[in-house]
Amino acid sequence: MRKTKIICTLGPATEKLEMIRDLIVAGADVFRLNMSHAHADEVRRLVPLIRALSEELDRPIAILMDTQGPAIRTGDLKTELHLKPGDILEFTVRGAKSEEAYSVDVNYDDLINDIQVGDTVLVDNGVIHLLVLEKRDNRIRCQVLTPGTLGSRRHINLPGVRVNLPPLTKKDIADVTLGAELGVDYVALSFVRQESDVAELRALLAEHQSKARVMAKIEDQSAVRLIQEIIKSADAIMIARGDLGIEVPFEELPIIQRKIVKLCAHLGKPVVVATHMLESMIHNPLPTRAEITDVANAVFEQADAIMLSGETSVGAYPQECVRVLDRVALRIERSGGAGYAKEALLEDVRQKTVASAVVLANSLAQAKIIVFTRHGAMARNTSNLRPEIAPIFAFTPAEEVRRQLALSWGISPVRIEFSDDPNATIETAEKYLRDHELTTPGDNLVVISDVLAGEMRVDTVQLRTAR
Repeated sequence: MRKTKIICTLGPATEKLEMIRDLIVAGADVFRLNMSHAHADEVRRLVPLIRALSEELDRPIAILMDTQGPAIRTGDLKTELHLKPGDILEFTVRGAKSEEAYSVDVNYDDLINDIQVGDTVLVDNGVIHLLVLEKRDNRIRCQVLTPGTLGSRRHINLPGVRVNLPPLTKKDIADVTLGAELGVDYVALSFVRQESDVAELRALLAEHQSKARVMAKIEDQSAVRLIQEIIKSADAIMIARGDLGIEVPFEELPIIQRKIVKLCAHLGKPVVVATHMLESMIHNPLPTRAEITDVANAVFEQADAIMLSGETSVGAYPQECVRVLDRVALRIERSGGAGYAKEALLEDVRQKTVASAVVLANSLAQAKIIVFTRHGAMARNTSNLRPEIAPIFAFTPAEEVRRQLALSWGISPVRIEFSDDPNATIETAEKYLRDHELTTPGDNLVVISDVLAGEMRVDTVQLRTAR
């Protein structure tokens, strides 16, 4: 039973019903809707389709809506610009006209205020490097440092520059409103820079009575500097290595990834490692050895989930990509993990109760952990402590909680109705596990539940033997 979860991005290669079914069968746990490319009509079609397949296959599947965010992009060009080192390229804003041979307008008017002479500008996912030489009359004069071909609507990165863009654009607000209406399980906020960005998305979701959980994407130096407060404010974290790898020196990226995974383990927040996991498999049926090692490293660090982007949205081998992640994760998990969970912060009695249950499960052969949760917190606390061998079966009466727990490491979420008598609920859960051959007679069942003590409900850890 694989513990590391797999996120698949849907796109032109995987938007049909049969392909989505194949991805679920191959091992997908979460589907990502990338709102940089997905349209509202497509989202309205895909969400109920995923829900129906999830029910048909009896697999809890979470839906993650990923906002486009406040991206800075170049405008349209009549013809591509073939740039070489030493050329001058001028960015224009607010309708300014350039006198240079090479120029392009930019969609962010305040770029002229945020950027300074001497700053580095990276264009087209970091392919083209530019140095700012001069600012005047809504024009930014830059020298080309690396050769490249500039096309229309290319992304601009400004390493180390604090920009004054809002955390949610008009498009993002419309998309999140749609996601709330359709009941998506997670909303990922792109280009998070500080805690207040997360709060703004959370307020928008609350305004629409959405129970979606907030995932903060770490994509630039501002977020890395304020990582602890961002982790504390969000429900989950995504290490978005595409833009992040452009914003920071590439040799720093593995260190930043490890630091974030460790901090998430310490603070008890799910963490996703994303981007370029199996990039070569967009076109090739087999991964490179380096990609296998990269995936293995994320699994060894015990990230909650690993994510496929272009590999499944536009790639030629989407099912094969999922099978590769599944195969590598299963093998690496058998060899042990980094053990970052040993430093997990236990702040309240309930977390310490869960910790005692995990210690007990780790000491027993043939152990299974059963946790009962109405809102998901007890199950996530259990997952965050990364039990060494025991799988986690989380039982909940709430369908949205069942789906949301599909993202969390090691959890197999199950929906059952809770009885007023906690003991009857435990019996129902045990029967479910027996009927689905998930336990065998003699297994040690470590049960985290409440029990009735007079008129009070008391959290307990019980040790039962499977029948």
